[in-house]
Amino acid sequence: MAALRVWGVSALVVVAIVWALVAGVAPSFQGDSPLPAMSEPGPVAPEPLARGAYLARVGNCAGCHTARGGAAYAGGRGIETPFGTVYAGNLTPDAATGIGAWSSADFWRALHHGRSRDGRLLYPAFPYTSYTRVTREDSDALYAYLRSLPAVQQPSPAHALRFPYNTQAALAVWRALFFTPGPPVAEPARSAEWNRGAYLVNGLGHCAACHTPRNALGAERQGQALGGGKVAGQGWYAPALDLPDEAGVAQWPLKDVVALLQTGVAPQGSVTGPMADVVFRSTQHLSDADARAMAVYLQALPQRSLAEAPVAAPAPTALQRGAKVYERHCAQCHGDQGQGEPGAFPALAGNRAVLLADTTNLLRMVLQGGYLPATAGNPRPHGMPPFRQVLGDEEVAAVLSFVRNAWGNQAPAVDTIDAYRAREARIP
Repeated sequence: MAALRVWGVSALVVVAIVWALVAGVAPSFQGDSPLPAMSEPGPVAPEPLARGAYLARVGNCAGCHTARGGAAYAGGRGIETPFGTVYAGNLTPDAATGIGAWSSADFWRALHHGRSRDGRLLYPAFPYTSYTRVTREDSDALYAYLRSLPAVQQPSPAHALRFPYNTQAALAVWRALFFTPGPPVAEPARSAEWNRGAYLVNGLGHCAACHTPRNALGAERQGQALGGGKVAGQGWYAPALDLPDEAGVAQWPLKDVVALLQTGVAPQGSVTGPMADVVFRSTQHLSDADARAMAVYLQALPQRSLAEAPVAAPAPTALQRGAKVYERHCAQCHGDQGQGEPGAFPALAGNRAVLLADTTNLLRMVLQGGYLPATAGNPRPHGMPPFRQVLGDEEVAAVLSFVRNAWGNQAPAVDTIDAYRAREARIP
């Protein structure tokens, strides 16, 4: 939901004033017309079911709506946000605890308007700000597939949000400020392939949910779509897709962008952290045409450039210490010159993930390790073991400072305090 962990006093005052103005006033919802009465669903043809199953994977619905060790789509997984925990709902067709009593119109309204069957406003941890762009046809196919699943009776836990975030009035204010329902709009000047890619990236794919910075109220910053952001509650940074120095792919061969989406590996880099889960559960299952369409759209994103700031050289003693740590623990896989091993271990020399200004991901990888997704195109991926119990904070900071300034790399040093905070952070 958001980027900041605590609101400032001034923000609370503003919200309190606005909340006081709207409390007791029934909120109105743009385009939210009355829905038809529920009708008994009949048999669904195999084609919509197969399409719905495919769309569920495109949207990675199981990623949030399946608790660890639980039944698929039965909900119960806690989504950590700076405002508390939101629990994903049960999407199986159980009449009491799932969507068994929902009509296809109810389901579409949840995606398009962010409103539940009983009229409650939904929290934007459910990314209806992206799903509002999903067509009614795709919504109906997704609904048909979910209705075909085995019913699981499993109530969702109550959300654990702090006041006033747990009130419908505060949520109504948030929606008035930051959400406008709207259908997907094709760009006639663009190709059909580009438009398909835009629909997938900005709709069911909801890429902006992670890759866009958030404001103090948890909304995506206007005009900064896909510009990079912290993944709330997960302790990772989703790099900007419009920056060549982060995750921009405008200069990549198209086939390499497709390979990254479908296998998690490309000559220029690979995926780890939450994106590895996205590739495993979602994008590896994209059709070749849809993977290519997404790649075409991502390559066409206008690329920003950042002014280069002078980089102060790390202290020689830190570099010397880091070099020794690297030789002892890293060189066997990543090479004496940071060259890596193609198809197995990534090169660190010239690796833009190593040079990110935000060192969150680097610290997370060293301390907790990381693994590529197992995909059809890369069924036995290599991984990196955790060094949390092996290296102290000073050693972690030193080796990362060394890696960021060896073999032609040049980036700011990593402080010991950053390593300490990453180690102490309560993240999954």
